[in-house]
Amino acid sequence: MQDHHFSRRKFLYSGAVTLTGIAAAATLPAWALGAPGAAPVKAGLIGTGNRGSGIARLLKKNPALEIIACCDTIPANLQHGMALAAKGAKAYTDYRKLLENKEVEAVIIATPLYLHYAMAKDALDAGKHVYVEKTMTYDIPQALQLVAQVRKSGLVFQVGHQYRYYALYHRVKEIIAQNWLGTVTHFECQYHRNSDWRNPVPDPAMERLINWRMYREYSGGLVAELCGHQIDIVNYILNSHPLRVVGMGGIDYWKDGRETWDNVRTVFEYPGGVKSGVSSILSNAYKGYSIRVLGNRGTLEIQRDKAFLYSEDVKKVLDTVDGVTGATRTDGPPGQGMPLTFGKAGEPVPEPTTSALLDFAACIRNNKKPVSGVESGKDAAVAVHMANHAIETGACQYWKPEYDV
Repeated sequence: MQDHHFSRRKFLYSGAVTLTGIAAAATLPAWALGAPGAAPVKAGLIGTGNRGSGIARLLKKNPALEIIACCDTIPANLQHGMALAAKGAKAYTDYRKLLENKEVEAVIIATPLYLHYAMAKDALDAGKHVYVEKTMTYDIPQALQLVAQVRKSGLVFQVGHQYRYYALYHRVKEIIAQNWLGTVTHFECQYHRNSDWRNPVPDPAMERLINWRMYREYSGGLVAELCGHQIDIVNYILNSHPLRVVGMGGIDYWKDGRETWDNVRTVFEYPGGVKSGVSSILSNAYKGYSIRVLGNRGTLEIQRDKAFLYSEDVKKVLDTVDGVTGATRTDGPPGQGMPLTFGKAGEPVPEPTTSALLDFAACIRNNKKPVSGVESGKDAAVAVHMANHAIETGACQYWKPEYDV
């Protein structure tokens, strides 16, 4: 492993010169990026609410997938989806009828979490390739069962952990492997918002249908819907899964009838004693989404679409600090972060979900496994549900041998 331990000045200079590029594994085939004559994958979109409609908008801009069918039980949502679908697309209110459509080669499932497993299972049974949004399943048994079914099916199955397709995280993984940060011991992850996390409800009778994230019957709450991204990314960076997790949470601010917590804090332990703290709160949005990777030689702070490196090379002397003789005093100005550059020089960086969907299409056409497949999706789902169980019970949850299917 190459050693990058050096002075702050050299750290900044060398980093500015060398921190470019993207992992070769992320390169997509030319046809998926719009090669002339390439046939689009004919897809059905199940769930055309906020996320589903967002996916439909992205697919309008690229030729890799064509939405030829939409399904939703809420009329307004279905109307939005159909407005973004291909000409002649068919509308459904029952996803099973959509699966009977022989023209549909693949389905994109963007429905509430509790529906993921049944819809994915039925789609595989119907011979359709599947893209399902994260978290993959509502509970751990469903995740294990889905792995077995996908392996038997021979079909492409992708999970919507789109940051695995983002050049920023490819570069992060690369510099950690190159020892830029030294020995990484901790991750500090947060996904914070200052809002009630609700959607407007035109009819009170539709409250649970529209705001399903608020109710345990349908959702894994903040851990599944927000923290799941960062749990998966830490798994990706470490090439591993957590061994155990502790956590706590509560409904302490938004006392509005919700059942899922408005704040959660968890700590995951990985092999080698690496700890990852993951939190999500709905009452403060300072540095909303961020991941800090802490090594003994440096720190990497990752934000939405950028990251900064901080060197640990500082001069330390013993002095009297706050009345304590022999305390450590750090000389010099506070550390200044060096921006981490990523992607191909001079080229725009693709939006992560776009890259993920392009890879889904490429895997179907080339019979390849996706970067974010059922195995890594299972690992993230198991970790999410371990965390929720830890919060519910107040007891440490351990990775069980049967999870390694």
